[in-house]
Amino acid sequence: MPAWTARLGLTRDTFTTAARTAIATIVALLLARSLELPEFYWAPISTIVILVSTINPLTLAWQRFAGTALGAVVGALIASYPGQNWVVYGAGIFLCGILSAVLRLSAAYRFAAITLSIVVLTTHSRPPWIVATHRFIEVSLGIAVALVMTLVWPVEQNPVG
Repeated sequence: MPAWTARLGLTRDTFTTAARTAIATIVALLLARSLELPEFYWAPISTIVILVSTINPLTLAWQRFAGTALGAVVGALIASYPGQNWVVYGAGIFLCGILSAVLRLSAAYRFAAITLSIVVLTTHSRPPWIVATHRFIEVSLGIAVALVMTLVWPVEQNPVG
């Protein structure tokens, strides 16, 4: 590559990581759309979170998967509560933190809290359990695509980001 590309930070690794991420996100998007998932965009977002990170993809995938599962379950329970308000929402976030620690999933807490927030705070026309299940499937699909990509097209580091 010409010297000027390196001065701009445009290395072979940069192009490789960007191409790998773009292909993986397109695959996740097309798979999620083909399954007619209502919030299909979470699949490619999850793929990006896993692939473009300084954390080992397997470690981050497990954290995101476990946290999303926990947040979906607690979120569905909270959203099913007839008198939900800011106190109930706060209790749900607190409960996610406590359960994450008890289950030795402390690193997954942020993903649990994010998922709970999406399930509880966004307006949906479907029952909470269906919304939570869709959220879990959408994220899990993105994680799976990212993990397959790390096996099919491994890179030593993630220079983008």
